[in-house]
Amino acid sequence: MTAPTETGNRLDDAPLSNFHKKLALYSSGGPFLDGYVLSVIGVAMVQIAPQLELSGSAQGLIGASALIGVFLGAFLGGWLTDRFGRQMLYTVDLIAIIGCSVAQFWADDPVWLFVLRLLIGMAVGADYPIATSLLAEFTPSRYRGPLLGGLVVAWFVGAAVAYTVGELLLALGDDGWRWMLVSAALPATVIVLLRLGTPESPRWLASKGRTEEAEAVLKQVFGPEATIADLAEDEERENVDVKAILRSGYGGRMLYISVFWTCSVVPLFAIYAFGPTILGALNLQGSLAHIGSALITVMFLIGCTVALLCVNRMGRRSLVIHSFVWSGLALLVLGIFPDAPSAVIMVLFALYAVMIGGTQILQWIYPNELFPTEVRGSAVGLASSASRVGAAVGTYLVPLALTGWGIGGTMLAASAISFVGALVSLFWAPETRGLSLHESAALTPRTEPAPSPAKV
Repeated sequence: MTAPTETGNRLDDAPLSNFHKKLALYSSGGPFLDGYVLSVIGVAMVQIAPQLELSGSAQGLIGASALIGVFLGAFLGGWLTDRFGRQMLYTVDLIAIIGCSVAQFWADDPVWLFVLRLLIGMAVGADYPIATSLLAEFTPSRYRGPLLGGLVVAWFVGAAVAYTVGELLLALGDDGWRWMLVSAALPATVIVLLRLGTPESPRWLASKGRTEEAEAVLKQVFGPEATIADLAEDEERENVDVKAILRSGYGGRMLYISVFWTCSVVPLFAIYAFGPTILGALNLQGSLAHIGSALITVMFLIGCTVALLCVNRMGRRSLVIHSFVWSGLALLVLGIFPDAPSAVIMVLFALYAVMIGGTQILQWIYPNELFPTEVRGSAVGLASSASRVGAAVGTYLVPLALTGWGIGGTMLAASAISFVGALVSLFWAPETRGLSLHESAALTPRTEPAPSPAKV
């Protein structure tokens, strides 16, 4: 990757330490669980639908329940983390996931299952602004984009693991789906234990006037020479409250993030929630459909990895536009030729998976870079909530679209959404490459990176 020349700020120019690597790893737990929870239901639905006698509408509601929960939990989690801090909520939200995941084992009717998955989604949604704000506020500027974007890789890892675990647990018989849904409690428990002892964000502490605590954390993480003065430039701004998100320049930023995020996740979440069903409609049946879903997930991982290598080279704006255009073209061809040979279908799905990687990693980079410390959590939460409205609606409509439009029409609709994202990004996408947090969050940020980038 490339990085701008040094900024002269101790925190932005700091090397990538073991603390930063561990924090990035532990913060990736939320996206991992999101990918796992959302994807495992696609495999479990093979058994749930006949056992609970679910209609197409009921399947859509249960598939979308976690997304609805994310919508409710993301903004609430963002508001709580801005008000009470990042560290306290960093483990509490995952404890809720453990409890609700275990309770799913005894779900005997669609309503009970919907409620539990709604609560799990709320906890997952709350974790996004909490974990990403903490990571963004500790990470040196040259590594911020790759580390934040890397959280999305964990989402696809979680999805791949879910499809694999789900396929194995189907062999347990009629109760296989119950063990699939309970299995999310295991990684959640591991992540909770790893997160214990994580310090509070010094930027948040400073924004609340708790300067002595902030300086103590700075010395603990960045060394004895680090002082509160290293945060001064970031915190010396006009007072901003959550209302600022919806007005002035912040309103425009929030609108763009919400639209681009929605256009990115609607096709992807719909594919993940009903991956085996969609591949089955494309003539990949049974276990082959599940294996195909897992292989496509590997391609998503590759796409995100490539995007992480490009995000500092290409810049945010160029990456998001190209990602939308090329992934949309792959879906367009799938829609036009739904009866193509299986090999061609898999190639097109793989192409979509690789090309969409740029928009996926930017879902966590843009919101954290474009808003100040005082409202960063709320902004990330609000953007996540807004995007999940469309994602939940899209997921709910997938089984209905497959019935009413067929696979071709469904893929054409997905491609149209991707092209909307490309068009919106062409007009509105900002460039924040090479900027410190206080520069990228300013209402009139510097729009180009520092000159003469150097390899790191």
